[in-house]
Amino acid sequence: MTMTANDTAATDFNDPLLGSNFKGYPRTQPPRRRSEVGAAGWNVLAGDLPLPLAVLKREALEHNLAWMQSRVREWGIDLAPHGKTTMSPQLFQRQLDAGAWGLTFATVTQLAVGVAAGARRTLIANQVVSDEDLAGIQMLLAGHADLRIVFLVDSLAQLALIEDWAKRHPASVPFEVMLEIGVQGARTGCRTHEEAIALATRVRASDAAKLVGIETYEGQGATGASEPDTAYATTLMDRVEAVARHCDTNKLFETDEVLVSAGGSAIFDLVAGRLKPVLGAPVRGLLRSGCYVTHDHGFYKRMVSVVDERLGCECGEGLTPAMEVWANVQSRPEPGLAILSVGKRDISFDLSLPVPIARAARGALQPQGVPAGWKITALNDQHAYLRWDESEEADAPKVGDRVGLGISHPCTTFDKWHWMPVVENDYRVSDAVAMHF
Repeated sequence: MTMTANDTAATDFNDPLLGSNFKGYPRTQPPRRRSEVGAAGWNVLAGDLPLPLAVLKREALEHNLAWMQSRVREWGIDLAPHGKTTMSPQLFQRQLDAGAWGLTFATVTQLAVGVAAGARRTLIANQVVSDEDLAGIQMLLAGHADLRIVFLVDSLAQLALIEDWAKRHPASVPFEVMLEIGVQGARTGCRTHEEAIALATRVRASDAAKLVGIETYEGQGATGASEPDTAYATTLMDRVEAVARHCDTNKLFETDEVLVSAGGSAIFDLVAGRLKPVLGAPVRGLLRSGCYVTHDHGFYKRMVSVVDERLGCECGEGLTPAMEVWANVQSRPEPGLAILSVGKRDISFDLSLPVPIARAARGALQPQGVPAGWKITALNDQHAYLRWDESEEADAPKVGDRVGLGISHPCTTFDKWHWMPVVENDYRVSDAVAMHF
């Protein structure tokens, strides 16, 4: 059967051809489709792929997907994980297959990638204001009869822009919107109850939009200390519930099922129990955590360790880091310093610097732990500075050794790669994912 242009485009999107023009792909190997990488017989520690290289651990990925889905099921809510974390169609599909209700995005451009990957229930956890983005949403809706797109509103000025666009495009359908409740000094969202009610009332009177829910984001106020975080999340969710009750009582919602959504990846347990307030209409609570899929060895490890303490032993083993970035030791220019072949173009550094977690001598197929004193102290574009105590000089790395690094903040490592191999615990490559940033 002859493939059409649409068939070819779909194949290239879902199963792109990878080759040496992609960072991390072996220059000595012929191009392969993403789905063929697992059959190539490669092993990261055997030197089959060039370093630096970001990898995903399959077993940890599967554990995290199941763990979070189990949590939301126990809490009686649903998961709409944030797709901006990975922007990977293959990981989107794993999340949906695991039971996610839908997917969340930050922009219409990201949303379009999710729709192409098969998402049909979608949130944009952000305000939409431009003509191009409003038109893009309408185009996507027109092209997919089963697609739902909901975005956020937080001001009368934004609503006026939406109404102006709709007036100029009378054939458009009303936009589904959620009212965002914001936090003083943080980013978007209505700052006061009165402001939120005034906006909700205006949306109800508008032909261009219809109010289907209430949303907030608690992550910017998280500290990692249970007492202040609990008080902060409780106050915020009290505000969300008060607005939801007012909108329900005054029939401002135009939906058969009210959506109530919150949830970053740091204190998600503190908002999860407040996502189904008792209203006159059915409520669907949606948690939007995204970084759980790979977790990390830094910021989220610290934050979620406190979540684990609050959940106690009922939750079983918590989230497990699933992403590592491996690099060569390329130079030992002075005592106590090794330069690694990885830098800001390869690994996240916005929340904290990478953490050495493993080493493998040249030719070794099994990784070992690293001395406690090993520390990354700085990154350049393509170099990392690994330092250690003088007392650990006998165990110092050698030129040609490999060092595995854990990261903080998966989002800003994913966006530095076009693809990543998925590996088994012995670093055999068994699959691959592609990213669309």
